[in-house]
Amino acid sequence: MSWKVVDSGNAEIVRRDEPWCTEAMKARWTADTLPRYETKHGALMPILHDVQHEYRHVSYQAMIEIASFLELPPAEVLDTVSFYEEYTTEPVGKCVIGICQSIACEVCGHQKLLDHVRDELGIEPHETTEDGIFTLLAMECLGSCDTAPVALFNETLHEGLDITTIDRLIAEARQVNDAGNKTR
Repeated sequence: MSWKVVDSGNAEIVRRDEPWCTEAMKARWTADTLPRYETKHGALMPILHDVQHEYRHVSYQAMIEIASFLELPPAEVLDTVSFYEEYTTEPVGKCVIGICQSIACEVCGHQKLLDHVRDELGIEPHETTEDGIFTLLAMECLGSCDTAPVALFNETLHEGLDITTIDRLIAEARQVNDAGNKTR
């Protein structure tokens, strides 16, 4: 296997005219987030979470804006985004389903659940349905081995899962999305 060199230093960053980090967000971070940390760098992950929740991803432009706000090199923000699974550089679905694939969940049947969700939604792990509702992730340990198999639906942990429960959770997510579309 050979390493492919990518000229990331000269990569073109897609930009939009409107900033990703709004003045309202920055005011909230200044008032609520920054005071909780000894240094501005300490606020990086909570701010990334805020942006991820707001836009369902962290764009490269947003990373540059966050770096400027926190007075950090943009590379530190990118390193953090690319290291942690909960941050994405491409939009995810409104409902992110993360099936745990730790050894405990493997022994307790996570593969059956993962295969069922793949078939039900017609997507592979790290893909999003065409309607933008669901993203499927195969995740490392979610820290609930005693209640395996487990999965996250958005940020809510569901334990002791079976196919019936997975189907119910998918149906509930669809209903929430349908209700949200009707109110617009």
